[in-house]
Amino acid sequence: MKKSQFETQCVHEGQLKDELYGGAISPLYMSTAYSYEETDRYPRYFNTPNQTGLAKKIAALEGAEEGLIFGSGMAAISTALLAYLHKGDHVVLQNDLYGGTTNLVVEHFNKYGIEYSFVDALDAASFEAKIQPNTKVIYVETPSNPLMKIVDLSAIASVAKTHKLVSMIDNTFASPVNQNPIAFGIDIVLHSATKYLGGHSDILAGAVACSTNHMKPIFSIAKSLGGNLSDISAWLLERSIKTLAIRVKQQNENALALAHFLDEHPLISKVYYPGLPTHPDHALAKQQMHGFTGMMSFEMVSNVKRSTFEKGLKIIQPVVSLAGVESTITIPSITSHKLLSVAGRAQQGITDNLVRFSVGIETLADLKLDLDNALNNAVHEG
Repeated sequence: MKKSQFETQCVHEGQLKDELYGGAISPLYMSTAYSYEETDRYPRYFNTPNQTGLAKKIAALEGAEEGLIFGSGMAAISTALLAYLHKGDHVVLQNDLYGGTTNLVVEHFNKYGIEYSFVDALDAASFEAKIQPNTKVIYVETPSNPLMKIVDLSAIASVAKTHKLVSMIDNTFASPVNQNPIAFGIDIVLHSATKYLGGHSDILAGAVACSTNHMKPIFSIAKSLGGNLSDISAWLLERSIKTLAIRVKQQNENALALAHFLDEHPLISKVYYPGLPTHPDHALAKQQMHGFTGMMSFEMVSNVKRSTFEKGLKIIQPVVSLAGVESTITIPSITSHKLLSVAGRAQQGITDNLVRFSVGIETLADLKLDLDNALNNAVHEG
C-alpha cells in the first residue's frame, strides 16, 4: 500500500479504533492499572493505548521508526541527552539554543561529570573542531530560538557519522510540516510538543522520534526518570495534530508577509526570519525546509519604548510560549533566556529590545495594523 501523504498522516496515523461504538475519533483510556496477566502496560512505561497511538503518529510525521511522548519538551531533551551521555563523556552543542537547554547543560552537567563545548559559528567545520576523543553527541537546533539561525543538517549528520557520534536536533521551531531532519541523516529528533504539535496553548508535552536502535537507551532511562505524558494530554495532543498541516501552512504564509512588512518598517531595526532573502542562511533554509515557519524575531529602534509597545497590542498577546493559533510575542531576555547570564545573552546576540514573534492564523491585515499601531504609539522623544 502506498504511504499516505503528510496531511492524511496528521489526521489518521496512530488513531485508535473505537471497537465498541464505532466512534470517529480515538477513545480515551484513563486507566493507570492494567492486567499483568497479558501485558506490562503502565503509564510510566509509555505504553498505554493513547500514548502508543500518539507516538506512532509523531514517528510517522518525522519519518522515524519509533516515537516516545514526554510530559514536556525539556523532559524529552534531558532524557535523550542523559541516555547517551555518561560520566566522562563530552557533547558539542551550538551556542544559539533554547535557554532551558543551555541552562540544563551549564547548571547540571558538571555534577554528572559530563563535559561540553559550545560552538559559536554554526558551520560543520566549527562543530568538527570541537570534537574530542570522549565526544559522544552533537546537538543542534534549527531554526534556533530566538535568532532563527539555520544549521546545515546534512553537513552535521555527515560529521557525526564520520566520528561515530549521535546527532540530535531540537526541531520545535520548524515542526514536521517544515522540516524532517531524519531525511538529512540526523539520528534523533526532539520536540517541545507544547508548541506547533499542540498548537492551541493548552497542552504541555515533549516528543522524541528516531530509529528503533536509537530509541532503546532513551526508553531505558525514560522509565526510570518518569517523564511520561498523561493519557488525557496524549488524547488532546493526538486530536490537535490532526490540524497541524493546515495550521502551520497558514502561519508560514502570515509570517513571511509580516517579515517583509517589518523589514520595511521605519521603527524596526532588524528582522530575523529565514524566509527573507537578506537572511544570511536563506539559501540553506530553502534547501532543507518546506516552509520558513511562523516564528521570527525583530529588534525595535531605540526610541520605541518596549513596555508601551507591548501594552499597545490589541490582537497580538504578550505571553510566554509560542506556536499557538493565536499570535503572541515575548521578550527572550526576561522569559525564555532569562536563566542565562547577561554576558551569556550578549554572547548570543540577545538584546533587551529583541522581540520574539509567534505568528498565528489571524487575518494578515489585522496583524499588520496591530503591529503598526503599537509601534507608532510607543515612540518617545530623547
